[in-house]
Amino acid sequence: MNIEKAIALFLALVLAVYSYTAFFEMDYLLPPILQRNPVWPSTFPKILSVMGLIACTLVFLNIEKSEKQVGDDLDISNWRAYKIIHAFSLIFGMVAYALVLRPLGFIGATFIFLFASSLLLGEKRYVLLAIVCLISSLSIWYLVDDVLGIYMSPLPSWLSTR
Repeated sequence: MNIEKAIALFLALVLAVYSYTAFFEMDYLLPPILQRNPVWPSTFPKILSVMGLIACTLVFLNIEKSEKQVGDDLDISNWRAYKIIHAFSLIFGMVAYALVLRPLGFIGATFIFLFASSLLLGEKRYVLLAIVCLISSLSIWYLVDDVLGIYMSPLPSWLSTR
């Protein structure tokens, strides 16, 4: 058994326990008033566990294999040619984004993160990039705040009245 099949089997066992918990254990803990809702807190774990089990089955049965694998042309001896600093910069940017989310507000922090990470990845059309980042930030805030009903302060903390 190769390493991919072993990992798929282990992950399938973990997902089987997760599935059992999502399908049989979580729903009984809900109060009766919440059991009338169309979407329960266990809905996403159920979907996630089924998708994970399907993916593990595909890997275990070698259905996803193609002739040329993605990592076949990877030369680890030439690691300096890869943009490792850019990858770590993006990870640092995610941490910085989480730290400045409240002081800058969701829209400002998201705009700056999307703009800076796109520049880091090599985007050169600055005006189009700014427009796309602004529309994306506003759209994500609208969906999270109004559609999902999760309040996130759109403005910096010193401007927010809520």
